[in-house]
Amino acid sequence: MSALVGVLALQGDFAAHAAMLRGLGAEVREVRVPADLDDLDGLVIPGGESTTMTLGIEREGLGDPLRAFAASGAPVFGTCAGLIMLDRDHLGIMDVLATRNAFGRQVHSFEEDLEIAGVDGPPVRAIFIRAPWVAERGEQVEVLAAVDGHPVAVQQGSLLAISFHPELSGETRLHERFLALIRSAGDRGRARSA
Repeated sequence: MSALVGVLALQGDFAAHAAMLRGLGAEVREVRVPADLDDLDGLVIPGGESTTMTLGIEREGLGDPLRAFAASGAPVFGTCAGLIMLDRDHLGIMDVLATRNAFGRQVHSFEEDLEIAGVDGPPVRAIFIRAPWVAERGEQVEVLAAVDGHPVAVQQGSLLAISFHPELSGETRLHERFLALIRSAGDRGRARSA
């Protein structure tokens, strides 16, 4: 049975994430209101503009439901602005503090080949657009990759967050890693209920 994955669809390039997840065999539901979180196995918070995303989450009453969803142990994957939304100053889901536009404005966008812990094969081609980085992190947060010493890919249990846009480069391995987290969470849930 394929995973049912939500993609927060208030703003940003949610359609590209949805297409990538479908290509990997997942069922996808766009999440716009709290009821859309029901029965999801995992959730992607895409890139976009974090202030606009924050306003949309407040407008739709999604803050507490998103926090409860993550607290249930369901995997969450944040990319670029999604990383910002997960941090201590926004939804408070991950024990990280992100710096917005850390690498500079739009004109400073760049691509980088990254070695990411736990991702086999050649380096990941990462596209950074007004990208954040992780300025602070708690002890439970593992750094998977960094650029110039600044963490740009982190994991805390079933929470995965990156500063870049794999959905733009066609890079599937991070979405595959996220789907593996969903399978693992499902296995743990089945073991608990057995």
